[in-house]
Amino acid sequence: MSQDNLIKLQCTETGRIGYYTRKNKKKNTEKLELKKFNPDLRRHTLHREMKK
Repeated sequence: MSQDNLIKLQCTETGRIGYYTRKNKKKNTEKLELKKFNPDLRRHTLHREMKK
């Protein structure tokens, strides 16, 4: 994976960084928000892009 396009996804409820993904920063300027599974809470929660 290229380090330039790599972003962290942080859970909004626990603050845990659980996922890493890629994003085209030229086409998508807004912050990425995805519903992902949180193993601590054992359910799907909203994860937001955070700074490196």
